[in-house]
Amino acid sequence: MTLKGNAAIGQSGGPTCVINQSLVGAILEGKTQDGIVNFYGAVHGVKGVLKEDFIDLFKESDENLELIAQAPSAALGSVRMKPTVEDCRAIFKNLQKHDVRYFFYVGGNDSAETAHILQTVAEEDNYDLRVFHIPKTIDNDLLVTDHCPGFGTAARFVALAFMGDNLDNRSLPGVKINVVMGRHAGFLTAASVLGRQHDNDGPHLVYVPEVDFSQEKFLADIERVLSKHSNCLIAVSEGIQDADGNPIFQSDEKDSHGNVQLSGTGALGDYLTSIVKKNLKIERVRADTFGYLQRCYPTVTSDVDSREAREVGAHAVRAALSGEHASGSIAIRRISDGKDYASETFVTPLKTVAKHTRHLDEEFILKDESDISQAFIDYALPLVGELPRIGRFQAPRIGG
Repeated sequence: MTLKGNAAIGQSGGPTCVINQSLVGAILEGKTQDGIVNFYGAVHGVKGVLKEDFIDLFKESDENLELIAQAPSAALGSVRMKPTVEDCRAIFKNLQKHDVRYFFYVGGNDSAETAHILQTVAEEDNYDLRVFHIPKTIDNDLLVTDHCPGFGTAARFVALAFMGDNLDNRSLPGVKINVVMGRHAGFLTAASVLGRQHDNDGPHLVYVPEVDFSQEKFLADIERVLSKHSNCLIAVSEGIQDADGNPIFQSDEKDSHGNVQLSGTGALGDYLTSIVKKNLKIERVRADTFGYLQRCYPTVTSDVDSREAREVGAHAVRAALSGEHASGSIAIRRISDGKDYASETFVTPLKTVAKHTRHLDEEFILKDESDISQAFIDYALPLVGELPRIGRFQAPRIGG
């Protein structure tokens, strides 16, 4: 017998270009399920549940839902909140009050932890509540899944940005440093290499949190590159740290999860720029911080990312209604690669995703060269999609 009641869904953490595909995928699938009477959207995630601030999602037309699906950002509004067990009890009571039997939470590993606590609270109260985590994060740092919805599009943005900056830096040679999001995992920074088409294309150096950062090696790497080329383009993760695990730069500001602010102010880029100018006496040294740009930039959405984001949302609803699992997180499994890339989705226990962080695979990193390997390129390109080809003069130079 199918469990019958209402469903609720919320969005949490940083927005992405495809998080609304997951939201809409869940809503549209919910419309086909007899077990769901009403589908409520929690405004600003669990904060909305605590305030009983909901949107009646079944009242939205399919036409408008499709427009929402294509829009970057979190359409329901997101939240940076790490609920305590007591918070989760209050959240549960409000869900119970509204006869919610299916709760879906779209987010990263912290959101999976919230879902896990909420499921435990419901079990303690002997209330049949099916709780499913729908994955999203541009950081690509969730365990079990091959990759995370949101990463492919953000990686595409980073690849395109570095392609453009490479051309800029070739036109006016010098050293350029770009700081990219990535607190503990360097996937997004690694994506900077995806647009390289010529042997001397940048980024020429890549620094990720998985490799201890050394100022001495950083300066020596730049000198090595400049001995071969007239310019040096560098990709740096905001979370780079020294051999003792200390961030190269951090502020005193923290979020609700206890994470310190890293490079959002541009200070890391300024700091690295000053090091280069002081020690290498290079006149033209510049830095940019991508910050939040790649999270909601329109028009760059990866088709694969968009399709998979919708599917994880739909799969979560199907899994919840099937009754086979009381809870879980939806994960992606790659089943073929290259031009014939294909994937499938499956359910993994919440405890396998909650709290944990995935890091760049060792095979993806070329530590000695401060670079990223072909293995990562092969892994990431199918998720990003085809990138533009850049022309370059081939005719011989005369004089000069």
